[in-house]
Amino acid sequence: MSKFWSPLVHSLTPYVPGEQPKLPNLVKLNTNENPYPPSPKAVAAMQAEIGHDGASLRLYPDPNSDRLKAAVAAFYGEFGITAQQVFVGNGSDEVLAHAFMGLLKHDAPLLYPDITYSFYPVYAGLYGITPKTVPLGEDFGIDLAAYRQPNGGIIFPNPNAPTGRLLPLAEIEALLAANTESVVVVDEAYVDFGGDTAIALVNRFPNLLVVHTLSKSRSLAGLRVGYAVGHPALIEALERVKNSFNSYPLDRIAIVGAEAAMADREWFDRTRNAVIASREQLVSDLSLLGFDVLPSAANFVFARHPGRDGAELAQALRQRSIIVRHFKAPRIDQFLRITIGTDEQCAALVTALKEILG
Repeated sequence: MSKFWSPLVHSLTPYVPGEQPKLPNLVKLNTNENPYPPSPKAVAAMQAEIGHDGASLRLYPDPNSDRLKAAVAAFYGEFGITAQQVFVGNGSDEVLAHAFMGLLKHDAPLLYPDITYSFYPVYAGLYGITPKTVPLGEDFGIDLAAYRQPNGGIIFPNPNAPTGRLLPLAEIEALLAANTESVVVVDEAYVDFGGDTAIALVNRFPNLLVVHTLSKSRSLAGLRVGYAVGHPALIEALERVKNSFNSYPLDRIAIVGAEAAMADREWFDRTRNAVIASREQLVSDLSLLGFDVLPSAANFVFARHPGRDGAELAQALRQRSIIVRHFKAPRIDQFLRITIGTDEQCAALVTALKEILG
């Protein structure tokens, strides 16, 4: 605390990212990173961009990231997406931040789930947006019928985080048909692990913005690249905010690496399918140990054991150098969010839990 802080800083409750611990022989299952490396073509493209002497790095990157926007549009070509419908930013968190400022800041309240991605209330506080949370159902699912009320915007993840539960595309379509006077942002950080993207609806609903990241299904969390797809008018709003904040959010290496990753569909399918298979095996193993596991369409599972305290389980795993995420929040304080690792990492987790549970 300092007398030099502006009043806003005093009122902020910052986002707390997942821990990046430095433990020996660590099995890291707490931040939803992909256990597999990124596309070899993406790695080669980044190495080529640097070159033998790094001379390209003396030049600014393309402020518009046109090649990357074209690659994203090409990936969704079946839905008639064009590059003019794509926005890119420094991770999906930055893309979301610009959406909060440029599309969701209105007099009416912003609606989002009461249990969801914890950056949403942070951005609401940072930008002076009035939030109104909508409770999840008893099954921890999002009830989109409850969002049919006056609002200045709606945002939710699909699948939801940290629960992993998926909404059918038809339910999102029904919400969009009923909610035509404000923007609906669908945050699809995890959709590639089991859902259908709402990008299929973009050309039918001018108030829909869909946000993605390359951190999860393309194994590029360390590169920090995210994008949004929506009507050109929505994209223009994001560009105006971006160019009032940072004209160069993506560096030269990130642009070429992300472009190559988007183009390598075979690697994308291979690695995400491997994660899905490991998830289904882990769900089965946890269920046999007595865990209640919510249905997941993400690269993580959300599970609780009726006979053991969630925080104690997390600590016992940590003592064995296995890190999972535990949230000290109402309704979910007995759950563990467990990232899907390699089969070997998942097996180590199950073995440790068997020891802990006796």
